[in-house]
Formats: sequence, structure tokens, C-alpha cells
Amino acid sequence: MKHKKLSWLIATLFTSPMLVQQAFAQEAAADIQQVNVTGIRASVRNALAAKEASNSIVEVIASEDIGKLPDTTIAESLARLPGMSSGLDRGNASQIVARGMGPRFIGATLNGRELASSEPNRAVRFEQFPSESLSGATIYKTQNAELAEGGIATSIDLQTVSPLKYSGRQVSLKADALYYALAKDIGGADKTAPRLGGVYIDQFNNKTLGVAMAFSYQDQPSLQKNVRHWGFNEDSAAELSAGGKSGKAPWGFQDEVKRGKDKRTSLLGKVEWKPTKDALITADSYYAKAAIREPGLQHWTGDMGNWAGKNADNFSNLDIRDGYLAGGTLKNVGVVTNDYLWIQDTSVAASGINGKFNVGDWKVESDLSTSHAMRSSQWRDVRQFSNNPTTINWDFTGNEHQSYNFGMDTGNPANFGAATLHVDTDGHVKDLLNAVSVSAARPIEGSIISRLKVGVRATDREKSYRQTTWEIGEKTIPASDYETVNVSGFPSYIALKDFGASTSAAFGPNAFNPNGRPQTQNDLLSGWKVKERSTSAFVQGDLDGEAFGKTYRGNVGVRLVHTTQTGYGMQSLGGATPTAVEGGTSYNEILPSMNLIFNMDEAQERQVRFSVARAMSRAPLDEMRASRNLNGVEGSTQPVTGSAGNPELKPMMANQVDLAYQWYFGKGSLLSAGAFYKKVSRYIAITSDTTTVNGRPATLTRSVNGDGGDIRGVELVYQQAFTSLPAPFDGLGIASNYAYTTSNIHEKTPSVNPYPIEGLMKSNGGVTLWYEKAGYEARISANYHSAFVRNPTWGAGQLIMNEAETYLTLNLAKQLTPNVQLRFGIDNLTNQKAVYTSANIPVQQEVTEFGRRFNLGLSFKM
Repeated sequence: MKHKKLSWLIATLFTSPMLVQQAFAQEAAADIQQVNVTGIRASVRNALAAKEASNSIVEVIASEDIGKLPDTTIAESLARLPGMSSGLDRGNASQIVARGMGPRFIGATLNGRELASSEPNRAVRFEQFPSESLSGATIYKTQNAELAEGGIATSIDLQTVSPLKYSGRQVSLKADALYYALAKDIGGADKTAPRLGGVYIDQFNNKTLGVAMAFSYQDQPSLQKNVRHWGFNEDSAAELSAGGKSGKAPWGFQDEVKRGKDKRTSLLGKVEWKPTKDALITADSYYAKAAIREPGLQHWTGDMGNWAGKNADNFSNLDIRDGYLAGGTLKNVGVVTNDYLWIQDTSVAASGINGKFNVGDWKVESDLSTSHAMRSSQWRDVRQFSNNPTTINWDFTGNEHQSYNFGMDTGNPANFGAATLHVDTDGHVKDLLNAVSVSAARPIEGSIISRLKVGVRATDREKSYRQTTWEIGEKTIPASDYETVNVSGFPSYIALKDFGASTSAAFGPNAFNPNGRPQTQNDLLSGWKVKERSTSAFVQGDLDGEAFGKTYRGNVGVRLVHTTQTGYGMQSLGGATPTAVEGGTSYNEILPSMNLIFNMDEAQERQVRFSVARAMSRAPLDEMRASRNLNGVEGSTQPVTGSAGNPELKPMMANQVDLAYQWYFGKGSLLSAGAFYKKVSRYIAITSDTTTVNGRPATLTRSVNGDGGDIRGVELVYQQAFTSLPAPFDGLGIASNYAYTTSNIHEKTPSVNPYPIEGLMKSNGGVTLWYEKAGYEARISANYHSAFVRNPTWGAGQLIMNEAETYLTLNLAKQLTPNVQLRFGIDNLTNQKAVYTSANIPVQQEVTEFGRRFNLGLSFKM
């Protein structure tokens, strides 16, 4: 109920903002003075100025909005923009969703260059870009021909700082102490951590050579408390009855706590050289690394599924709701304790050299770039089963209610048997993307086309994944190696005091080394490689003219794309030894676009914006694998079945229209209403389809290009700097937005009542109130989204419903001296939990608590 109330509250902000404006205008000061605008107010003005001047419908983040007050990474800033939000990873904003579409529809570039990704698909984790490394971001909600193809929802271009745009040396340093409140609930968890960052900018040789360097380091505790329901046995023979009702028995459930570390480091180096007024050469390199070490503890309880009805007599006190067993008592069941260590190392590197030259009337630009991403991970699990069966009680009734009792002392090592070691899995992702582009533009006199621009681009990408899985049988670990870990609200855990020493002594010093270990059948079938080569060309004309007494501007153009793709993998038929297999396809796409801005007054404060375009988003790379696991008999002519990748996937396409009215009624002030419509075709979803494998008919579960459908929505924006109020209230400001989106596109899962399209948030919005005056700065932000479908795991198609969430953030700052600022902030002020509901079953939920986070820091600038 609270989420619905906030949704309506955000929506009502747009009913009467002009009445507020008129009231404030009556109290405007008579004298006008020259002021130096900085901080939040400057970032708002800069962002709106760029938005107003753009020939596309865009959102803009200015440099101060990233680094000045609140945001640690660009992901947090992006998630506050109109029509946009994010999914969380370890409590941090991460992958972006926009306009009712998930990460598959988001294009991402750095300085206009496409980025490699450490994810198996194409999705970029925006939390890898700290505030120190970026000067801003432009989010293109409409397409134009010169943009690199790949974002039906949005194309997000992140920009690094340009040193020659500054005057004189600039130095900025930050130091923060972070406090994580959830740590007090978890024994042995770290409560505090440091964060450091800095930027250095300078110019040399009479401002013909500019240098920029930036760094960041954060040692963030990775903490969470989690309870997860595994699902239900769909076999009718396993149903249980009570009180005239029958219901499906649960598979089981687990609880989990994490008490780890997430260390992140980034480096940026950039050099700009302007040898003459007609040449500018830029070389830059960005590198980000994350090292996650997450000790975790779990309890599992399975054997609840009542397989073939053999366990029916052990159930009692049954609570059956809508055909599902939501609670009860079960005797003679086992409990598993897991002491694990999750290790994950990711890195992303992006480098390039760019040249801009004036050649007569032509402005020529060439760019050569490379981007490389890697991800290595390993789950090390010491697993022990309870010595004796026990009686458990559980009550999982939905709406975040999860109550359970294992009926035994789970904090006593003597209650569990010998340990087995499971490495599931040791996995490695590699992604290499090289690109080259050349473009040229020149003005045109005496035509409605004021400038003509043409260009070509070529990319070569290769992505791969391999894994190894193994286990080591039972070993006895001395009881003295264990300690009891108490967690508020959870049963006690047993944990190894020294995980590395104990596992080395019990399982050998090379227990976690994959070298020389054979890959299992599943490992071989899970590995893959995809190669993708693409070339594109575009022509675009900028428009500038007058019609019906109104001036207009914009652009019109077309982009031509040719792509060839090949997927590699392994194939097994009927359990036979896997053999290599490959497949692929090629395609051509024509992407026309037009953007028009009509100025409704001479000051160009009131604008009507219109856009029409055809856009594309390529298939996820991991779904383009050729791997196939087939059921059938070698040599038979009978049909086969199985699961597979699909190297013949074509990109998803969309014909789209945007219309918006924007009123820039003051500096830092905007009232805007917009609508969009997208007709999506070839939507990619996992389903079973009929194909041919080695000349035999086959029914495979895999990703396929489906029919698609419509996505439509409205976006409202109201923001204002209340500079006309009497002091000290003239430092107030507000930024608010609300979006409503609907779609008739559905996923293919669950088979009954399938989910809506991944990323669809029907309601999404936020309100930010800010204040800046006399060295004081403050901002409180509330961001809300309704429930939406997402895929928080590596496995394609493992979709869940992320329930509605509201996140509150508070940031305060005081300028102590002209060079030193004191900052304080609270993230997730209301301790919002992440709640996932699976399979459209209300009682099948996963609830995760990340807790509140506090920071206290100093900033130094000169």
C-alpha cells in the first residue's frame, strides 16, 4: 500500500507546478546581482542547457551531479533520471532498466565507443564507473544515424574529463569513512571501510597539451541476510490435503548470510594535444578492477517435496494457500550447513586514440579503440549434513513473511557429519572488442540541411566462457576448527575459524586449483565462444529552418548495418562424449531516423520535440552459443529433444515514435510531458521450437526470435530552482519525474500466466529536494518503482519478479574553507529490502536485506 501512495504522490507533482511558480514570482527580489553559480545549482543548469540544445530527446548528467554531492558511481545517477531505474547487486545500483525494457535493450558507450562486458551477455555494469573518472553522461532516448547501433530503450554515452576544456591546474581529492549498519546483526562482519578518490587536471605548452588522471579505491563490505524459497513439486502424486484443500509440496528453502569484501579500484589517464588550431589528438585509457571475497554461511533443508507421496505421513499442521503448501510441520528431514567462500575477480579496460582535423570546410574525425573485459569466479563450499533427522516448522506466506525453525542446534559442530568440498563452478568470461571509425562533416549553405555528416565504423568482437566443476569426498575436520556465528533473526551457524587453513589441511593444498582437473560433461556443454564482426555506414543531415512562422532544427539520416556472427560450443547426443559444433548467420539492417524540434517562441523556451526511428538491439552473446545437449539415439531417425543455444538469433528491432513538450521557464527549471511508442519485432525469449539437427527433426528449448509487440509510455518532468524566493529560501530546488509504461509483450515463462517483458515497470518516478546556500548543501531523494521482471543471475531465462521498492537517500555537506568540504550521507534510509517472487506464486519469495549505509568524508579542491 505504501508503494501505491508514493506513486500517486509523485504523479500529483505535475498537476499544479505553475501555481507554485506564480506564487514564488510575486516575492522576487527587486535587485539583480551577479552571482557565481556552483555545486548542485550549477549541475542542474548545465544538464538542462545541454538537454535543451540537443537535437535529440536526451537526459544529461553534468559533472557536479556525479562528483559534487551524492553519488559514488554513475549507476546511482542514471537510476534517478526520468523513465529509468536499476536492479541492485550487493545493495548497489548496477544494471539499468529504461522505458519498460531491461539491460538487453540498453546500449552503452564510453566516449562514444562500445564497451566490452564482464557479464556473459552484453550488459554493462554501470557501478564500475566511479564519479571521479567521468565528467558527465548523455542518455539518448531517441536515435540518430551517427549513434552506434544497439539501444532500443536508450543509448548511454559516458564521458571522461577533457583537460583542455579547463583553465589551469585542477586537483580534487576525496576521503570517506563508510559504516554498514547490517554488520551489527552478523557476527564477524566488518562494519567500516574506507573510500578514496582523486582527479588531477593540468595544461602545458601554452595550453596545447592537456593531461588528466583520476583514481578511486573502495573497500566495501559485502553484507546481506537472505531467505530463499526453492519452489514446489508440480507432480500431482505429491500433493497434500488438509481442511478440504489440496496443495503442492515445497522442494525446500535456505537461509544465507554474507560477510565479505568488495574491493574496487579504477584508473583513468587522458592526454589531449592540440598542435595547431585545426587538429586535436586525444589518447585515453580507463581501467577498473573489482575483487570480491565473500565468506558466506547457509542452511539448506530439502526432502520436503513428498516425491511420489512417500513422505505424506510426516507432514502436519498444513497451511495450504491457492494450491500451495505455505507452511506446516515436517518430521524426519535433514538439514545441511554450508560454509562457503565466493571469489570473483572482474576487470574492464578501455583505450583509444582519437583525431579531429579541419580540412578545408570538412571536419574529419577518426577513432581507434579496444576494450577488454574479464571475469573469473569460483564458489568454494564446505558442505555438511546433519547427523540425525529433525522436525522443522515453516511459515512462508508471502508479503515478506518468512518464519521457520530447524528443530535442532545448528550452531553446534557435533550435530553435523563429515565435510565434503564442492567447487561449483570455477568459471571464466573473456570479452575482447576492437573498433575503428571515420567520419566527416561540413556545413551546407542555402539549404534546409545546415550540415552534412557521413561516416563508417567496423567492430570485431570475440567472447568466450569456460568452466570446471569438481568435488572432493568426505573428510573429517576437527571440531576445534569451528566457531559459532550468531546472526540476528536467523538460526546459529557453524563456520571455520580459518577457512583457508582448514580446507588445505583436510582436502589438500591444491583443493581449489582447476589445473589438471577434468571437465564434467556439463562443463563441456556449458562452455562456448561467439565471434561477431560488424560494419556500418551512415549519412546524416542537420536541419535548421522556418515553417509556419516557427523555427525548427533537428536531424535526419540513415544508418546501414551488416553483421556476421558465429557461435561455437559442444554437442552431446544421448549422453555421448561431447563433440565440437558451430553455427551462425549474417544480417543487414537499415536504420532511418529523424528528430525535429519546433520552437514555439522566439526565446526557444517552449519546444515541441518529435522523433521517429527504427532501432535495433543485438541478441545476448551467451544465447548465441552453439552448444546443444540432446536426448536421442545415435543413428536413429526419430526426433530428438534437448536444450541449446541459438547462433542464428537475429537482433530485436523496433519502429518507434516520440513526442514531447518541454518548457524551460527559468534557469535550472523545466516542465516537460512526453509520450513514446515502440513496435518491437523479433523479440528474443526462451521457448521450445522445432528445428533440424544433423538432418533429424528436433524440439529444442532455446532462445528464439518471437513476434514482439507494443511498448508505450508517458514521462513527466518538473524541476525548478526557487531562486525567486527571499533569502535564505532562495537556495531551494526540486527535481521530480514520473513515468507510466505498458506493454503487451510477454516472456515465455512461467508456462502458465507468463511474465510481462523483462524490465517493464508500470510506474516509476522520483523526487529530489535540494538546498544550496552559504556553503551548505543538502539533498534528499526518494525513488520508487513498481514491480518488474528481471534476471539477477547468470542463467538466461531465470526470470523473477522484483517487487516494488522505494529508496531514500540523504546527503549533507558544509564548505569548511574555500578548499575543504565536509560531507555526510545515508543510503537506503528506510532499510528497503529486495523481494523477489518466482513463478507468479505469491508464497515463493526470496527476501534480501542489505541494510543502511552511512558515509562521512572530506573533499579537497584547488
